[in-house]
Amino acid sequence: MSQEDVKHYYGQVLTGSEDLQTDACCTPDALPAFLKGVLADIHPEILGRYYGCGLVIPEALEGASVLDLGCGSGRDCYALSRLVGEHGLVVGVDMTEEQLAVARRHLDFHTQRYGYAKPNVEFLHGYIERLDELELADSRFDLIVSNCVLNLSPDKAAVLRGAYRLLKPGGEMYFSDVYADRRIPKALSHDPVLYGECLSGALYWNDFLSLAKKAGFSDPRLVEDRPLQLNNPGIQAKIGHIAFYAATYRLFRIDELEPACEDYGQAVIYKGTVAEQPRRFRLDKHHVMEAGRVFPVCGNTYRMLRESRLAPHFEFIGEGQTHYGIFKGCGVGIPFDPQGTAGAQQSGGCC
Repeated sequence: MSQEDVKHYYGQVLTGSEDLQTDACCTPDALPAFLKGVLADIHPEILGRYYGCGLVIPEALEGASVLDLGCGSGRDCYALSRLVGEHGLVVGVDMTEEQLAVARRHLDFHTQRYGYAKPNVEFLHGYIERLDELELADSRFDLIVSNCVLNLSPDKAAVLRGAYRLLKPGGEMYFSDVYADRRIPKALSHDPVLYGECLSGALYWNDFLSLAKKAGFSDPRLVEDRPLQLNNPGIQAKIGHIAFYAATYRLFRIDELEPACEDYGQAVIYKGTVAEQPRRFRLDKHHVMEAGRVFPVCGNTYRMLRESRLAPHFEFIGEGQTHYGIFKGCGVGIPFDPQGTAGAQQSGGCC
């Protein structure tokens, strides 16, 4: 599939979310309470042309600068616009003019709805594999998001390299995408429906981890995942032998993170000060930290919290001068839950 084919599918074949043939590019109805209110203020036309597969709205965003790769009609951009506040910035990039036209049409609507003196969102036409063509400054953004777009890219490694370059030190890429439990045969990638429905362009999950690490994101963190149901008989017949998952990852730009979970006798205490998560903070699928409780962490987790925008919300214990070996309980295997069950909440455990 070429980029022109993808633009045709999302610009002309799909006229709204109801045109999708699978649940790959759909976000479940279960939303955090704070986000329901944010989405309620977004223009209905934009909500009706949403094709994401997850929630790319992390915590503690006030004043942040954000880049949305493959922003489409702008739903996530406008949600982030509300959450970063009037003094934050959101930049959306997309290659499909029809989608950008919808996003731009409602710029004034959202500026007035949020009570801002001027827009804090801008939309750029471009390709997420060629971000250097947009003249965005290196280390400009606190956060980069993307929602079910990486699978559509013909050069996924270039997207990750570009994201790493544009992030500030300590910044993160927080994104949702579709992954497969095995490498997908090349023949299937030429099917316009399978590709457009975010299936045949999906990465094998272990190949994604390798690409992320090569781009500089040394320790990818899985936040959440769910198995996809291919309820369309025609699609099931073509590709139903492969299991697909929608998953959200966070990738921190922090130099020299270790390749494994190493124990340095360190711990953190969550202060309970993130407005969206006052009782417990969820860093990723295996790190859910109860407010006020000492939570042992590996060296990488300690640095992710201490060297990012999350630092003000934690107390830090231990300087990491002594190494105690690998963190107990760490293993290697497919990270997703076939039944869609939630990850165990640990008092301290494998990263």
